[in-house]
Amino acid sequence: VGILVMMFAINFWLALGSMIVFPLMMWLVGFVGKRTRRGFREYQMRIGQLNGQLEEMFSGQRVIVAFGQEATTLADFDAANEKVRQVGVRAQTYAMLVPPLMGILSNANIAILAGLGGWMTLQGWATVGTIAAFYNYSRKFAAPLRQLGNIYNQVQAALAGAERVLDVIDEQPELTDAPGAVPLDDIVGEVIFDHVDFAYVPGVPVIKDVSLRAQPGQTVALVGPTGAGKTTIVNLLTRFYDIDGGVICIDGRDIREAQKDSLRRQLGMLQDTFLFLESVMENIRYGRLDATDEECIAAATLANADQFIRRLPQGYDTELSERGSNLSQGQRQLLAIARAVLADPGILILDEATSSVDTRTEVRIQEALLRLMEGRTSFVIAHRLSTIRNADKLLVINDGRIIERGTHDELLAQGGFYHDLYMSQFKGNTG
Repeated sequence: VGILVMMFAINFWLALGSMIVFPLMMWLVGFVGKRTRRGFREYQMRIGQLNGQLEEMFSGQRVIVAFGQEATTLADFDAANEKVRQVGVRAQTYAMLVPPLMGILSNANIAILAGLGGWMTLQGWATVGTIAAFYNYSRKFAAPLRQLGNIYNQVQAALAGAERVLDVIDEQPELTDAPGAVPLDDIVGEVIFDHVDFAYVPGVPVIKDVSLRAQPGQTVALVGPTGAGKTTIVNLLTRFYDIDGGVICIDGRDIREAQKDSLRRQLGMLQDTFLFLESVMENIRYGRLDATDEECIAAATLANADQFIRRLPQGYDTELSERGSNLSQGQRQLLAIARAVLADPGILILDEATSSVDTRTEVRIQEALLRLMEGRTSFVIAHRLSTIRNADKLLVINDGRIIERGTHDELLAQGGFYHDLYMSQFKGNTG
C-alpha cells in the first residue's frame, strides 16, 4: 500500500499507467486457479478409482488367476493408469501456467512504463529519475503479486484433494438419536417386532408386516431362501435402518427412543469375521477395549480359540495380516466368537456363523457358540438347517413375510415350506 501511495504521489499518470496490467494479473490467477482446482479434483477422483481397482486386483488375485483373466485385468489397469496420467498432466499444465504468464505480464508492465515514461520525459512532464524510481517501485509492487498468484494456485491444487476428505467428514449420519434418547443398559433380552414394515427403496417393501416375540434367553432361528429378508430383519434390530411401519421393542422400550451406541453395545453380531491389522490379543480386545490380557485369554478359551492361538509363532502377540489372511476361515470365526464373548452382549445375532468351514471345525465353533448363547436371547440365521434344529423357535421367512413358525418338529409335522426345504437339504446331503 505504501508503494502505491508513493507512486501516485510522485506522478499520477505514470502510476495509473503502471496499474493497467495488475487487474489482468488478478483475473489470470482466478481464471487459471479455477481450472487448476477442477483438474486436480478430477485427478484425485481418478487416483481413488485406480487405488480401488488395485486393491480389488490384490484381493481377488486367486479368482483372476483361476479364470485366466490376468491379461484382461492388467489391460484394464493400464487403461485406468493412462487416464490418471492424462488427467494429471492436464492439471499440472494449468498449475505451471501461472509463473510464466505472471512473468510475461510483469515484463509487459515494465514495457508500458518505459514507453509511457519515455514519452512523458520528451514532453517535459517527467524526469529520468522519476522513471527510474517508478521502475523500482513497480518491480517491488509486482513481486508479492506474483508470489500470491503462485501460492493461490498451489492452494487450489491442495483444496481439490482436501475436498474428498471434507466430503467424508461432513457426511451426516443417516440415523441420529431422537431428542431425549435414553441409554439402553442392563437388558433382560425380550425382543418384540410388532407389524414391522421396511423398504430400502420407497414403494418396494422387503419386510412386510413382520411380528415376532423372543422371550429372554430364547434362541430364535430365521430360515428361508436367499433374499427372503432374514438378514434385513436382524439389521433392523441393530437399527442400521429405521423401519417404515410398526415398532421394534427391547424389554418393552422402542429402540428408536434408545441411544444408538448403547443399543448396539447390547447386541453382539457375528456376521462378518473382519480382523484388523493388529495382534491376535488386540483383535480379541476390540470386543471391550478396557479388558485385561487375562480376560482376553479367558474369552479365547471359552471360544475354543486358545489352543490354536498358542500354536501361532508368537501366540497372542502374533500380528495378523490384512483381514486375517494368515489364518484359516475357521480360526477367524473362532476369534470373532472370542471377541463377542468378551463384549458380553445381552442379545446375540449369528448370521451364517458356521459357513465355509470343515465339519471338525464346525463342531468346535458350535460348541463355542452354545456356550456364548447360554442364557442370552439369540437370533440365528443359517442356510444349513441341521445347525438350528434345537432352536426354541423357528421362523420361516419368504418374500419378506413370516409364513411359518414353530419348533423344528412342529414345522416338519406340518409338511409345509420348512418341511420341503429341510427334506431337500437332507436328500441333497445323503445323495
